[in-house]
Order: sequence, then C-alpha cells, then structure tokens
Amino acid sequence: MFKKVIVAFTALGLMVGYAAAEPSFWKFEWPNTDFSRTSVEWTEILSGGPPKDGIPAVNDPQFISVADEVRIGDREPVIAVELDGQVPRAYPIRYLTWHEIVNDVIGDTPVIVTFCPLCNSGLTFDRRVGGQVLDFGVSGKLRNSDMVMFDRQTESWWQQAIGEAIVGAHLGARLTPVPSWMEGWGEFKARNPQGLVMDEPAFGRPYGANPYAQYDSASRPFLFNGEMPPHGIPALARVVRVGEAAWTFERLREEREVVENGVRISWNEGQASALDKRDIQASKEVGTVRVRAAATGLDVPHDVMFAFAYHAFFPKGEWKLGKE
Repeated sequence: MFKKVIVAFTALGLMVGYAAAEPSFWKFEWPNTDFSRTSVEWTEILSGGPPKDGIPAVNDPQFISVADEVRIGDREPVIAVELDGQVPRAYPIRYLTWHEIVNDVIGDTPVIVTFCPLCNSGLTFDRRVGGQVLDFGVSGKLRNSDMVMFDRQTESWWQQAIGEAIVGAHLGARLTPVPSWMEGWGEFKARNPQGLVMDEPAFGRPYGANPYAQYDSASRPFLFNGEMPPHGIPALARVVRVGEAAWTFERLREEREVVENGVRISWNEGQASALDKRDIQASKEVGTVRVRAAATGLDVPHDVMFAFAYHAFFPKGEWKLGKE
C-alpha cells in the first residue's frame, strides 16, 4: 500500500509539474514570492504532490530525556546535533520522514534540521540570514527530486541539499551548515545518556512506519529525469558528501576508515535504513558515518545522500573511489 501511494504521488507530481512549471501557475499559492529572481529553469521544478505546507514542518519541538524514550528502536536513525556548551539533541528520522523540517533553537543558535526522504539527505543549518532569523516550511516542490523549502518571512524558495535560495528575495543566499550526522538511536543514547531527544509530534502520523517502503532498492529515483551517476554507481547508492567530494558507502564499509581531502571518515554498524522496510527498526543495515577534520578531530558538516542527487547538484564533483 505504501509503495502504491508513492507511485500515485509520482504520477501526480509529473502531470502537475510538467503542466504548471512556471510562475503564472504558482502566483496564487505564492503571492509573496518574487518570481523575477531565480537561478534555475522553471522546468526543473516539479510538484511533489502535496501543496504548500501539505507536509507540515515542526515549529515548536518538544524534548524528553534519553532515559525516558522507550518507543525508538536502537537501530532507528536519528540526526545528532551536538553544539559546544549545549545538551546534545537527537531528531528521530521516524518523525522527520513525515515532517521533513524542524525549526528549533539550541542555546543561542536558531537551527533548521532537515531530511529529504527522496534523496536521503539530512542536513542542519543556522536559520540566520542577513541578521534575520528565518522560519522554514515545506513548499511541496521538488528539484532533482530534492525538497524545495521556503522561508515564511519572504517566501523565497531554498534548495535543501545545498542550503541555497534559488527563487525570491534571498536569491543566492546560503544557509550556514551546522555539523550533524545520522546515526542509530542506540549509538546516540550510549554516548549521551544525559542527552535530549525530540518527542513525538502531535500530528497523528504512523511514526516509526516508512511510507517509502523499498525505495532505496529501486533502480531509479522518483520524480527525477536527470543523468545517472558515473562509474557504474547505482542511482540510490548512499554516498558521503563533504564539500564537493563524495565517498561511496561501499568503499567505506570495506575500509572502515578513510583519511583524504583533510577529513577522517569512519564507518561502523548500528544504523538501519529509513527507506527500506515499512518497519524502520527491521530494515537493512546501512551503518553510521562520522566525518571529522583530520587535523583537529572536530566534526565537519557533511551529507549522506543518494548518488543520483550528489551527481545532479555537483555534476563536476570529485568521486573518491579509492582506485589508482
């Protein structure tokens, strides 16, 4: 049933997207967006099916102590954010799959924690732009199968995978990445027994169930007609992107640790795929990656995304395949 829902949204998105890929069709839903300012072709933007805010962002997340959380399986993925001087926080993918965006404040830092299921991209950014704190929502639009976000202050459109405004008043502005990473819940709580975890939102979703069952086993991504990755890498293979370079999970599983491009990348077991079986906890092992500066050991902003998305947004990027 879950897969049929995605297929239906795919067909709907393609029909709506191709038929209405220009501002004249969007201005009624987006009266405050400055469509005279854009860095992309309108035909690159498709409807994902849901309308503006059809996927509701979480704007006032509540947290409970790690010790009080009993619903999440140890292998379920969470996004970990550990800022200096602040209690570490975990944002479960079981919630982000259904909401995609969490607007939060950690200490004095306003952050946006994001997850795009169609690209497996989980990124955290500082929400301050030009001295103003922005609040973000889900537009319902996709580009290269990746979520297009919008800010409520100007209704500019932002590309989640690169944190850049692609339409509107903030055109060309970039959000500052905040170091975060996806890991198994068991890994987070073992390292942070005094930490906090986002509590279940009051939206009545089937949290813990994956609405994109078997997605990361598909041969092609949904709502994407671009070029497939080079080097024979499957479109939905996971890669670690640091800057404009990418390392495949296949290589990292084999070598366990790689030191290149000034970073130390490690891989270990303990995290299930969020996009495999309907029951996330029962899904296949994908492992956890940490990326740290080789010289200092400090965490480095990075993304774990599907290979097709990396190639789409970084067509001239460097594939670190470990081959002579």
